[in-house]
Amino acid sequence: MNFNSILFLTFFAFVFTIHWTFFSKSNKFQNSFLLISSLLFYAGWDYRFLALILFSTIIDFYLGIVIEKSSDKKQKKNLLLLSLISNLGLLFIFKYFNFFLESFLNVSNLLGFQLNVGLLNIVLPVGISFYTFQTLSYTIDVYRGKIRATRDWILFASYVTFFPQLVAGPIERAGRILPQLSKKRTFDWNQSRIGVRKLLLGFFKKVVIADSLSPMVDFTFNNYQELSSLALLLGALFFTIQIYCDFSGYSDIAIGISKLFGINLIENFNYPYFSKNIGEFWKRWHISLTNWFRDYLYFPLGGSLVTLAIAIKNVAIVFIISGLWHGAKWTYIFWGIIHIIFYIPYFLRKRVNNNNNFFSYIYIKNKALGVFSTFSVVMLSWIFFRSNSILDAFQYIIRLFSLTQNKQLILNPANNINSGYYIIYIFFFFWIEYYISLNKKEPIVIERGLNILLLIISLFFVQIQAAESFIYFQF
Repeated sequence: MNFNSILFLTFFAFVFTIHWTFFSKSNKFQNSFLLISSLLFYAGWDYRFLALILFSTIIDFYLGIVIEKSSDKKQKKNLLLLSLISNLGLLFIFKYFNFFLESFLNVSNLLGFQLNVGLLNIVLPVGISFYTFQTLSYTIDVYRGKIRATRDWILFASYVTFFPQLVAGPIERAGRILPQLSKKRTFDWNQSRIGVRKLLLGFFKKVVIADSLSPMVDFTFNNYQELSSLALLLGALFFTIQIYCDFSGYSDIAIGISKLFGINLIENFNYPYFSKNIGEFWKRWHISLTNWFRDYLYFPLGGSLVTLAIAIKNVAIVFIISGLWHGAKWTYIFWGIIHIIFYIPYFLRKRVNNNNNFFSYIYIKNKALGVFSTFSVVMLSWIFFRSNSILDAFQYIIRLFSLTQNKQLILNPANNINSGYYIIYIFFFFWIEYYISLNKKEPIVIERGLNILLLIISLFFVQIQAAESFIYFQF
């Protein structure tokens, strides 16, 4: 049930109407209805995977209570370990088992060992990476004493399965969402106005920009060996814009819908392509995931409060696991390694904290040049993220810098629309997003007019193209 589909819009309208018409007097009823609606939403993808999300929800709900009650430190650790094994075990089986087994078999074949082992015939449950991290953060925070374990299963299950952010985030913390769900929510017109704006902007990003660029990107990466350097540059640029508009568009829709139900989610993107360095980029891109790795992986490893060598190792571990989190492919891991290479100089400059050290000289202080260089590095790294293999990515980049010429630029084989139109859409989108960011309290007439414009353009594009799934649904 894609957000950008008539089916979802019908579902949302029904849930929204029933929620505020019949369940506005009690948060118990509100949460129960949201839970049922969220489970139906998830079942719309594949009802068989309801057992997985319910298993994670039930086990972490009861483990949270037992962890809090226990006064034995060793028992607490064992209970937390049970939560980690249960959740990460399921994630490993469904997402990574075939990848590691296939990699092992390939290495064995290279060494001359022929092993006859079959791969598992399984489907990746949508959103498993997101809700697994969400339930894990709950048990870890209870173990650390940061939050109290809830005794209300409906409340906890509503937090885990909340349908706007269930399948692609933002990855929320129980400490933020449970207090909001534990109170009776009343309809707030001002918050709803903000929610509608977020919702429409998210649809515009996804339907108008990301979905329009999708055929261009697919054609380029599937035919890179036949295209010119300029075409490959445009293809890489288009994917850089596509993945941002696709994922931040989903986050905006999730945040907007949540506000309409009286729930405030964390902002997941903060204009990441305007970052002056790679460190700033990771503070602006997929903020909920970056913060999760910082709090539950980087800091427990020792963070930067260790020797320089161990601190660098900790940074490397976070980036490699971040790449692996995105998918069971070597291209994602290599994407993480590229970010390690460019992040380390930034990290060392901060760590050494000396204006005369070597890394200060390679640090770009000019803001415009810093933004351009950071954007260029990120765009090149996205080539590995999008390519079918590491070899394809290297060949793409080699051809990109070989300055090859070809009469054929990026051309959509389906409708032959010139790529120049898409560049106009991109600039129009950035103008709208920038304008909105500067005008938080714009006149109501202008706000409504811009909302109507976003809606009309989005509906027009929905009519002329099929609904594309969100890229991050596969993660």
